[in-house]
Amino acid sequence: MTRIPFFAVALILAVASGCSDDKKASASGKVSVVIGSVAPLTGGIAHLGKDNENGARLAIEEANAAGAKIGGKDVQFDLISLDDQADPKVGTTVAQKLVDTKVAGVVGHLNSGVTIPASAIYNGANPPVPMITGSATNPKLTEQGFKNVFRVVGRDDQQGPAIANYLAATVKPRLAAVIDDATAYGEGLANEVEKTLTAAGVKVLPRERGTDKTTDWKAVLTKVKGSGPDAVFYGGMDATGGPLLRQGRELGIKAVFSFGDGSCTDNMKQLAGEAADGLLCSQAGIPPQAASKKFLDAYRKRFNIDPILYSPFTYDATNLLIAAMKKADSADPAKYLPELQKIDFTGATGRIAFDAKGDRSDAEMTIFTMKAGQLTPIAIIKSGKTVKYEDFVAQSASSNAGDAAKK
Repeated sequence: MTRIPFFAVALILAVASGCSDDKKASASGKVSVVIGSVAPLTGGIAHLGKDNENGARLAIEEANAAGAKIGGKDVQFDLISLDDQADPKVGTTVAQKLVDTKVAGVVGHLNSGVTIPASAIYNGANPPVPMITGSATNPKLTEQGFKNVFRVVGRDDQQGPAIANYLAATVKPRLAAVIDDATAYGEGLANEVEKTLTAAGVKVLPRERGTDKTTDWKAVLTKVKGSGPDAVFYGGMDATGGPLLRQGRELGIKAVFSFGDGSCTDNMKQLAGEAADGLLCSQAGIPPQAASKKFLDAYRKRFNIDPILYSPFTYDATNLLIAAMKKADSADPAKYLPELQKIDFTGATGRIAFDAKGDRSDAEMTIFTMKAGQLTPIAIIKSGKTVKYEDFVAQSASSNAGDAAKK
Protein backbone atom coordinates (compact mmCIF):
# COMPACT_ATOMS: atom_id res chain seq x y z
CA MET A 1 0.00 0.00 0.00
CA THR A 2 1.33 3.42 -0.89
CA ARG A 3 1.79 6.18 1.67
CA ILE A 4 -1.45 7.93 2.51
CA PRO A 5 -1.58 11.72 2.92
CA PHE A 6 -3.16 12.64 6.23
CA PHE A 7 -5.91 14.70 4.58
CA ALA A 8 -7.05 11.52 2.79
CA VAL A 9 -7.29 9.42 5.95
CA ALA A 10 -10.91 10.27 6.69
CA LEU A 11 -12.07 9.32 3.19
CA ILE A 12 -10.16 6.04 3.15
CA LEU A 13 -11.38 5.04 6.58
CA ALA A 14 -14.94 5.93 5.67
CA VAL A 15 -14.75 3.53 2.74
CA ALA A 16 -13.21 0.85 4.97
CA SER A 17 -15.62 1.49 7.85
CA GLY A 18 -17.05 -1.70 9.21
CA CYS A 19 -14.56 -3.90 7.41
CA SER A 20 -13.63 -5.69 10.62
CA ASP A 21 -17.25 -6.57 11.28
CA ASP A 22 -17.99 -10.25 10.61
CA LYS A 23 -20.90 -9.19 8.38
CA LYS A 24 -18.70 -7.28 5.94
CA ALA A 25 -17.54 -9.28 2.94
CA SER A 26 -14.54 -8.39 0.80
CA ALA A 27 -14.54 -8.31 -3.00
CA SER A 28 -13.23 -11.90 -2.92
CA GLY A 29 -16.36 -13.05 -1.11
CA LYS A 30 -14.42 -13.64 2.09
CA VAL A 31 -15.09 -11.86 5.36
CA SER A 32 -12.72 -8.91 5.70
CA VAL A 33 -10.80 -8.51 8.95
CA VAL A 34 -8.99 -5.16 9.06
CA ILE A 35 -5.77 -4.58 10.98
CA GLY A 36 -4.32 -1.08 11.30
CA SER A 37 -0.62 -0.30 10.91
CA VAL A 38 0.50 3.13 12.14
CA ALA A 39 3.97 4.67 11.88
CA PRO A 40 5.66 7.82 10.57
CA LEU A 41 5.70 7.40 6.78
CA THR A 42 6.84 10.96 6.09
CA GLY A 43 9.54 13.07 7.72
CA GLY A 44 13.01 12.36 9.01
CA ILE A 45 12.36 8.81 10.24
CA ALA A 46 10.06 7.69 7.43
CA HIS A 47 12.57 4.94 6.57
CA LEU A 48 11.97 3.36 9.98
CA GLY A 49 8.21 3.77 9.67
CA LYS A 50 8.20 2.11 6.26
CA ASP A 51 10.26 -0.75 7.66
CA ASN A 52 7.62 -1.21 10.38
CA GLU A 53 4.84 -1.16 7.79
CA ASN A 54 6.69 -3.72 5.65
CA GLY A 55 6.78 -6.20 8.53
CA ALA A 56 3.04 -5.92 9.10
CA ARG A 57 2.27 -6.12 5.39
CA LEU A 58 4.36 -9.26 4.92
CA ALA A 59 2.51 -11.01 7.76
CA ILE A 60 -0.87 -10.04 6.30
CA GLU A 61 0.05 -11.28 2.82
CA GLU A 62 1.38 -14.58 4.15
CA ALA A 63 -1.75 -15.15 6.25
CA ASN A 64 -3.97 -14.56 3.23
CA ALA A 65 -1.87 -16.86 1.05
CA ALA A 66 -2.17 -19.62 3.64
CA GLY A 67 -5.94 -19.13 3.98
CA ALA A 68 -7.84 -18.87 7.23
CA LYS A 69 -11.26 -19.51 8.70
CA ILE A 70 -12.64 -17.62 11.66
CA GLY A 71 -16.08 -18.35 13.02
CA GLY A 72 -16.57 -20.94 10.31
CA LYS A 73 -16.09 -18.35 7.55
CA ASP A 74 -13.25 -17.79 5.09
CA VAL A 75 -11.52 -14.53 6.00
CA GLN A 76 -9.26 -12.08 4.25
CA PHE A 77 -6.99 -9.91 6.37
CA ASP A 78 -6.74 -6.33 5.12
CA LEU A 79 -4.12 -3.81 6.21
CA ILE A 80 -4.82 -0.10 6.58
CA SER A 81 -1.46 1.65 6.83
CA LEU A 82 -1.55 5.23 8.10
CA ASP A 83 1.00 7.97 8.70
CA ASP A 84 1.14 9.42 12.23
CA GLN A 85 4.03 11.73 11.24
CA ALA A 86 5.75 10.92 14.58
CA ASP A 87 3.44 13.57 16.03
CA PRO A 88 1.34 12.87 19.14
CA LYS A 89 -1.57 15.03 17.93
CA VAL A 90 -1.69 13.35 14.54
CA GLY A 91 -1.22 9.98 16.22
CA THR A 92 -4.25 10.36 18.49
CA THR A 93 -6.38 11.60 15.59
CA VAL A 94 -5.42 8.62 13.48
CA ALA A 95 -6.00 6.29 16.44
CA GLN A 96 -9.53 7.63 16.92
CA LYS A 97 -10.30 7.16 13.24
CA LEU A 98 -9.12 3.54 13.43
CA VAL A 99 -11.33 2.99 16.47
CA ASP A 100 -14.28 4.54 14.67
CA THR A 101 -13.60 2.21 11.74
CA LYS A 102 -13.78 -0.75 14.13
CA VAL A 103 -10.46 -2.27 13.13
CA ALA A 104 -9.85 -5.63 14.74
CA GLY A 105 -6.41 -4.68 16.03
CA VAL A 106 -3.52 -2.25 15.61
CA VAL A 107 0.21 -2.73 15.04
CA GLY A 108 2.02 0.44 16.14
CA HIS A 109 2.90 3.07 16.81
CA LEU A 110 6.66 3.50 16.35
CA ASN A 111 7.54 6.38 18.72
CA SER A 112 6.87 6.19 22.44
CA GLY A 113 5.74 9.81 22.51
CA VAL A 114 3.01 8.95 20.01
CA THR A 115 2.22 5.44 21.21
CA ILE A 116 1.49 6.45 24.80
CA PRO A 117 -1.32 8.96 24.06
CA ALA A 118 -2.64 6.80 21.20
CA SER A 119 -2.88 3.80 23.54
CA ALA A 120 -5.42 5.67 25.66
CA ILE A 121 -7.63 6.02 22.58
CA TYR A 122 -7.51 2.29 21.85
CA ASN A 123 -8.12 1.49 25.51
CA GLY A 124 -11.12 3.82 25.63
CA ALA A 125 -12.87 2.09 22.74
CA ASN A 126 -15.84 -0.19 23.40
CA PRO A 127 -14.56 -2.86 23.39
CA PRO A 128 -10.88 -1.87 23.78
CA VAL A 129 -8.89 -2.45 20.60
CA PRO A 130 -5.79 -4.67 21.05
CA MET A 131 -2.62 -2.76 20.17
CA ILE A 132 0.88 -4.22 19.84
CA THR A 133 3.91 -2.02 19.29
CA GLY A 134 7.06 -3.41 17.77
CA SER A 135 9.23 -0.45 18.66
CA ALA A 136 7.96 1.88 21.44
CA THR A 137 10.18 1.29 24.47
CA ASN A 138 9.19 3.87 27.12
CA PRO A 139 8.13 2.02 30.31
CA LYS A 140 5.12 4.31 30.84
CA LEU A 141 3.29 2.64 27.96
CA THR A 142 2.67 -0.57 29.85
CA GLU A 143 2.58 1.02 33.30
CA GLN A 144 -0.82 2.58 32.58
CA GLY A 145 -2.70 -0.59 33.49
CA PHE A 146 -4.30 -1.04 30.05
CA LYS A 147 -5.06 -4.71 29.39
CA ASN A 148 -5.22 -4.30 25.61
CA VAL A 149 -1.71 -2.81 25.15
CA PHE A 150 1.36 -4.95 24.42
CA ARG A 151 4.90 -4.64 23.13
CA VAL A 152 7.22 -7.22 21.60
CA VAL A 153 10.48 -5.36 22.32
CA GLY A 154 12.17 -4.57 25.61
CA ARG A 155 11.70 -1.43 27.72
CA ASP A 156 13.99 1.54 28.20
CA ASP A 157 14.54 0.58 31.82
CA GLN A 158 16.09 -2.61 30.39
CA GLN A 159 17.79 -1.04 27.37
CA GLY A 160 19.25 1.97 29.20
CA PRO A 161 21.06 -0.13 31.81
CA ALA A 162 22.22 -2.54 29.08
CA ILE A 163 24.05 0.07 26.98
CA ALA A 164 25.21 2.03 30.06
CA ASN A 165 26.67 -1.03 31.78
CA TYR A 166 28.37 -2.13 28.56
CA LEU A 167 29.81 1.36 28.17
CA ALA A 168 31.01 1.42 31.78
CA ALA A 169 32.59 -2.05 31.52
CA THR A 170 34.34 -1.64 28.16
CA VAL A 171 35.09 2.08 27.78
CA LYS A 172 35.49 2.72 31.52
CA PRO A 173 34.68 6.44 31.25
CA ARG A 174 35.66 8.80 34.04
CA LEU A 175 33.26 11.51 32.89
CA ALA A 176 30.21 11.19 30.63
CA ALA A 177 27.84 13.61 28.91
CA VAL A 178 24.17 12.67 28.38
CA ILE A 179 22.07 14.46 25.73
CA ASP A 180 18.45 13.86 24.74
CA ASP A 181 15.88 15.11 22.22
CA ALA A 182 13.22 16.04 24.83
CA THR A 183 10.79 13.34 23.63
CA ALA A 184 9.24 10.66 25.84
CA TYR A 185 11.55 8.13 24.20
CA GLY A 186 14.77 10.11 24.14
CA GLU A 187 14.49 11.64 27.59
CA GLY A 188 13.27 8.41 29.17
CA LEU A 189 16.15 6.39 27.75
CA ALA A 190 18.69 9.06 28.67
CA ASN A 191 17.37 9.06 32.25
CA GLU A 192 17.97 5.31 32.54
CA VAL A 193 21.48 5.63 31.10
CA GLU A 194 22.38 8.47 33.44
CA LYS A 195 21.03 6.58 36.45
CA THR A 196 23.03 3.45 35.57
CA LEU A 197 26.27 5.30 34.81
CA THR A 198 26.03 7.17 38.10
CA ALA A 199 25.46 3.90 39.98
CA ALA A 200 28.57 2.50 38.26
CA GLY A 201 30.67 5.35 39.64
CA VAL A 202 30.84 7.44 36.46
CA LYS A 203 30.47 11.19 36.90
CA VAL A 204 27.76 12.56 34.60
CA LEU A 205 27.62 16.16 33.43
CA PRO A 206 24.39 18.20 33.74
CA ARG A 207 21.90 17.14 31.06
CA GLU A 208 21.93 18.81 27.65
CA ARG A 209 18.89 18.80 25.37
CA GLY A 210 17.78 19.50 21.83
CA THR A 211 14.56 18.48 20.09
CA ASP A 212 13.53 15.73 17.70
CA LYS A 213 14.06 18.27 14.89
CA THR A 214 17.51 19.56 15.95
CA THR A 215 20.23 19.17 13.34
CA ASP A 216 22.57 21.93 14.49
CA TRP A 217 24.18 20.70 17.71
CA LYS A 218 27.26 22.91 17.72
CA ALA A 219 26.27 25.06 20.69
CA VAL A 220 25.47 22.00 22.83
CA LEU A 221 28.57 20.14 21.71
CA THR A 222 30.88 23.12 22.26
CA LYS A 223 29.65 23.27 25.84
CA VAL A 224 30.16 19.51 26.24
CA LYS A 225 33.66 19.66 24.74
CA GLY A 226 34.73 22.18 27.32
CA SER A 227 34.25 19.57 30.09
CA GLY A 228 36.28 16.89 28.29
CA PRO A 229 34.01 13.81 28.69
CA ASP A 230 35.29 10.32 27.87
CA ALA A 231 31.84 9.18 26.68
CA VAL A 232 28.73 10.82 25.21
CA PHE A 233 25.28 9.21 25.16
CA TYR A 234 22.43 10.54 23.02
CA GLY A 235 18.78 9.58 23.46
CA GLY A 236 16.99 10.23 20.16
CA MET A 237 16.48 9.05 16.59
CA ASP A 238 19.07 8.68 13.84
CA ALA A 239 17.84 11.75 11.94
CA THR A 240 19.18 13.89 14.79
CA GLY A 241 21.78 11.52 16.22
CA GLY A 242 23.75 11.35 12.96
CA PRO A 243 24.30 15.12 12.72
CA LEU A 244 25.18 15.23 16.43
CA LEU A 245 27.89 12.61 15.97
CA ARG A 246 29.29 14.20 12.81
CA GLN A 247 29.45 17.67 14.38
CA GLY A 248 30.97 16.28 17.55
CA ARG A 249 33.89 14.86 15.59
CA GLU A 250 34.21 18.06 13.55
CA LEU A 251 34.61 19.96 16.84
CA GLY A 252 37.34 17.55 17.91
CA ILE A 253 35.48 15.62 20.62
CA LYS A 254 37.40 12.37 21.12
CA ALA A 255 34.85 10.68 23.42
CA VAL A 256 33.11 7.41 22.55
CA PHE A 257 29.61 8.24 21.29
CA SER A 258 26.81 5.87 22.20
CA PHE A 259 23.12 5.71 21.34
CA GLY A 260 19.87 3.87 21.92
CA ASP A 261 17.86 1.93 19.35
CA GLY A 262 16.47 5.00 17.59
CA SER A 263 19.97 5.83 16.37
CA CYS A 264 21.15 2.24 16.05
CA THR A 265 20.69 2.00 12.28
CA ASP A 266 22.82 1.76 9.15
CA ASN A 267 21.50 5.22 8.32
CA MET A 268 24.00 6.62 10.84
CA LYS A 269 26.74 6.00 8.25
CA GLN A 270 25.00 8.26 5.72
CA LEU A 271 24.19 10.92 8.32
CA ALA A 272 27.50 10.97 10.20
CA GLY A 273 29.94 9.84 7.50
CA GLU A 274 33.29 8.50 8.66
CA ALA A 275 32.50 9.76 12.17
CA ALA A 276 30.09 6.83 12.57
CA ASP A 277 32.89 4.28 12.88
CA GLY A 278 33.41 3.23 16.48
CA LEU A 279 30.01 4.27 17.82
CA LEU A 280 28.26 2.01 20.30
CA CYS A 281 24.49 1.54 20.33
CA SER A 282 21.76 -0.73 21.60
CA GLN A 283 18.59 -2.26 20.21
CA ALA A 284 15.70 -3.41 22.37
CA GLY A 285 15.60 -6.92 20.99
CA ILE A 286 17.59 -9.16 18.71
CA PRO A 287 19.08 -7.51 15.60
CA PRO A 288 17.21 -7.88 12.30
CA GLN A 289 19.89 -10.19 10.90
CA ALA A 290 19.28 -12.59 13.80
CA ALA A 291 15.60 -12.98 12.92
CA SER A 292 14.44 -16.31 11.51
CA LYS A 293 15.72 -17.30 8.06
CA LYS A 294 12.13 -17.77 6.93
CA PHE A 295 11.35 -14.15 7.71
CA LEU A 296 14.58 -12.76 6.24
CA ASP A 297 14.18 -14.68 2.99
CA ALA A 298 10.53 -13.65 2.64
CA TYR A 299 11.24 -10.00 3.46
CA ARG A 300 14.06 -9.74 0.93
CA LYS A 301 12.01 -11.46 -1.76
CA ARG A 302 8.96 -9.24 -1.16
CA PHE A 303 10.66 -5.84 -0.74
CA ASN A 304 14.05 -6.39 -2.41
CA ILE A 305 15.87 -4.88 0.58
CA ASP A 306 17.10 -6.01 3.98
CA PRO A 307 15.04 -5.16 7.09
CA ILE A 308 16.29 -2.01 8.79
CA LEU A 309 15.36 -2.33 12.45
CA TYR A 310 11.91 -3.24 13.76
CA SER A 311 10.17 -5.02 10.87
CA PRO A 312 10.76 -8.49 12.41
CA PHE A 313 8.92 -7.25 15.49
CA THR A 314 5.98 -5.71 13.62
CA TYR A 315 5.81 -8.93 11.59
CA ASP A 316 5.53 -10.89 14.83
CA ALA A 317 3.05 -8.38 16.28
CA THR A 318 0.73 -8.83 13.30
CA ASN A 319 1.01 -12.59 13.47
CA LEU A 320 0.24 -12.48 17.20
CA LEU A 321 -3.05 -10.68 16.51
CA ILE A 322 -3.94 -13.20 13.82
CA ALA A 323 -2.96 -16.18 15.97
CA ALA A 324 -5.08 -14.94 18.88
CA MET A 325 -8.09 -14.43 16.57
CA LYS A 326 -7.71 -17.97 15.25
CA LYS A 327 -7.37 -19.36 18.78
CA ALA A 328 -10.52 -17.54 19.89
CA ASP A 329 -12.25 -18.32 16.57
CA SER A 330 -13.30 -14.68 16.47
CA ALA A 331 -12.04 -11.31 15.23
CA ASP A 332 -14.08 -9.55 17.92
CA PRO A 333 -11.54 -7.78 20.18
CA ALA A 334 -13.58 -8.63 23.28
CA LYS A 335 -13.41 -12.33 22.43
CA TYR A 336 -9.82 -12.71 21.25
CA LEU A 337 -8.10 -10.33 23.71
CA PRO A 338 -8.01 -12.97 26.48
CA GLU A 339 -6.20 -15.33 24.08
CA LEU A 340 -3.67 -12.62 23.23
CA GLN A 341 -2.97 -11.96 26.90
CA LYS A 342 -1.99 -15.58 27.55
CA ILE A 343 -0.41 -16.40 24.18
CA ASP A 344 2.80 -18.40 23.86
CA PHE A 345 4.08 -17.87 20.34
CA THR A 346 7.29 -18.56 18.44
CA GLY A 347 7.91 -16.00 15.72
CA ALA A 348 10.67 -14.40 13.69
CA THR A 349 12.20 -12.90 16.84
CA GLY A 350 11.92 -16.02 18.98
CA ARG A 351 9.50 -17.06 21.71
CA ILE A 352 6.98 -14.42 22.74
CA ALA A 353 4.88 -14.42 25.88
CA PHE A 354 3.55 -11.40 27.76
CA ASP A 355 3.71 -10.59 31.45
CA ALA A 356 0.79 -9.10 33.36
CA LYS A 357 1.64 -5.60 32.13
CA GLY A 358 1.76 -6.58 28.46
CA ASP A 359 5.54 -6.50 28.20
CA ARG A 360 7.49 -9.23 26.46
CA SER A 361 8.86 -11.65 29.01
CA ASP A 362 12.65 -12.01 29.14
CA ALA A 363 13.38 -9.62 26.25
CA GLU A 364 16.91 -9.52 24.84
CA MET A 365 19.04 -6.41 24.28
CA THR A 366 21.70 -6.18 21.57
CA ILE A 367 24.84 -4.05 21.61
CA PHE A 368 26.30 -2.90 18.27
CA THR A 369 29.31 -1.04 16.99
CA MET A 370 29.95 0.53 13.58
CA LYS A 371 32.91 -1.02 11.75
CA ALA A 372 33.99 0.24 8.34
CA GLY A 373 30.54 1.70 7.81
CA GLN A 374 28.76 -1.52 8.79
CA LEU A 375 26.57 -1.76 11.90
CA THR A 376 27.77 -4.93 13.59
CA PRO A 377 26.22 -6.74 16.60
CA ILE A 378 28.81 -7.58 19.23
CA ALA A 379 26.87 -8.70 22.32
CA ILE A 380 23.46 -9.91 23.49
CA ILE A 381 22.24 -9.10 26.99
CA LYS A 382 19.50 -11.25 28.48
CA SER A 383 18.48 -11.67 32.11
CA GLY A 384 21.40 -9.46 33.11
CA LYS A 385 23.99 -11.69 31.41
CA THR A 386 26.17 -10.55 28.50
CA VAL A 387 26.96 -13.06 25.76
CA LYS A 388 29.08 -12.51 22.66
CA TYR A 389 26.87 -12.20 19.62
CA GLU A 390 28.54 -15.14 17.85
CA ASP A 391 27.93 -17.36 20.88
CA PHE A 392 24.28 -16.29 21.03
CA VAL A 393 23.74 -17.18 17.37
CA ALA A 394 25.41 -20.55 17.88
CA GLN A 395 23.27 -21.28 20.94
CA SER A 396 20.10 -20.26 19.09
CA ALA A 397 20.97 -22.47 16.12
CA SER A 398 21.58 -25.40 18.44
CA SER A 399 18.30 -24.82 20.25
CA ASN A 400 16.36 -24.55 16.99
CA ALA A 401 17.92 -27.77 15.72
CA GLY A 402 16.91 -29.53 18.91
CA ASP A 403 13.34 -28.26 18.64
CA ALA A 404 13.16 -29.41 15.01
CA ALA A 405 14.40 -32.87 15.96
CA LYS A 406 11.71 -33.19 18.65
CA LYS A 407 9.03 -32.34 16.10
